[in-house]
Amino acid sequence: GAGVPREVLLVEAVAFARQGIAVLIYDKRSAGYTRLRRSYPELADDAVGAVRALRAQPGVDPGKVGVWGLSEGGWVAPLAAARSTEVAFVIVVGGNAMTPIRQQSWNENSALRRAGVSGSLLDHAKINFARMGADAGLFAEAHYDAQAVLENVGQPLLGVWGSRDLLTPPADNSPLFAQALRRGGNTHFTFRYFTGADHAAHQSPDGGLTRLPALAPGYAALVGSWVNDVTSGRLPNADTPAPPAQDSASVDAPPSAWWESVRVQLGLLGLFLAVFTAYPLTALVRRLRGRAGRPVSRHARLLAGAGLITPLGLFVYLFYLMAAGRYPAPGPVIAGRPLPWLVLQGLAVATVFATVMTVLAWRRAGTAVRRGERVRLGLLLTGGVLFVPWAFYWGLLLP
Repeated sequence: GAGVPREVLLVEAVAFARQGIAVLIYDKRSAGYTRLRRSYPELADDAVGAVRALRAQPGVDPGKVGVWGLSEGGWVAPLAAARSTEVAFVIVVGGNAMTPIRQQSWNENSALRRAGVSGSLLDHAKINFARMGADAGLFAEAHYDAQAVLENVGQPLLGVWGSRDLLTPPADNSPLFAQALRRGGNTHFTFRYFTGADHAAHQSPDGGLTRLPALAPGYAALVGSWVNDVTSGRLPNADTPAPPAQDSASVDAPPSAWWESVRVQLGLLGLFLAVFTAYPLTALVRRLRGRAGRPVSRHARLLAGAGLITPLGLFVYLFYLMAAGRYPAPGPVIAGRPLPWLVLQGLAVATVFATVMTVLAWRRAGTAVRRGERVRLGLLLTGGVLFVPWAFYWGLLLP
């Protein structure tokens, strides 16, 4: 799993050993490995090394050694199997056949939905922010192609999910696993769901929020009987019961187009800061020099102020929600919208309104507008016009 030390997996190791299985658990590599620098192929090579170490142990049948992966291990274990014929079977718990960015976005959005949030903050802002982070290199392996790997897995595979998995969407993932395995010609897979269990198939007293030490009833016995069957040549044939109900569907998050890229987004942010700051600053300089004139429209000031605050506020708020992780406090929620988001949406509407009103005022003034003022207004309105598609992209002008 992602950063799970071996001590945490002792419950599983002991439970499987009681089923007659020899178990090797080891710490995930840490040297030169961080949230910003990770490599699933590297982890898969470690898993293959662990398989070889276990195959060499006295009392272990070398032809019956497989890999078990939890959560992030659901990406790594199949890759190890695809890379090595020494792997006899694969077990994934809380595993994903989707990209990490899609899974993580679902995870974060699910936490916000539990807090009562809905609408464009989830459907547009959060997902686009995640994609921008991936573009910037802040989300390693974000677009890892799990489907392509699963197509190359020929070993029997057991997929286990808790019905109250709050980190991985179980109902979305199991069909994706089945589709990819079938495309590769593998029909020897079994899926099982444990009612009320959490992401790691442990018992949970509160719908997946808290993990108890005990495994879900029947989970260890399932692993024992399934491993015994597949290593004895009794292979399953696409055993896939209906998945559990899922609170919300996950959404695909493909790599950003050029106009969505981090360079373009940061460029627009810099432009907004420049043009919306320049208008009041030049007015201040004129006043200090005693050359202050009557503004073409008082709405120009509103445009400068709201246009400056909105993009800054948006990124500050999204950074805050990202840092909150599984337990966000989005603020008071009104009709599915957190109060900070409603404020940002109000500022976005005010920016668009002020842009329109400033254009109309300039048209009314016509040639009476001095050359210097025309330059100021032209720059300001350039920012206002570009703000409109930008605000739609981020969901600020959507319900």
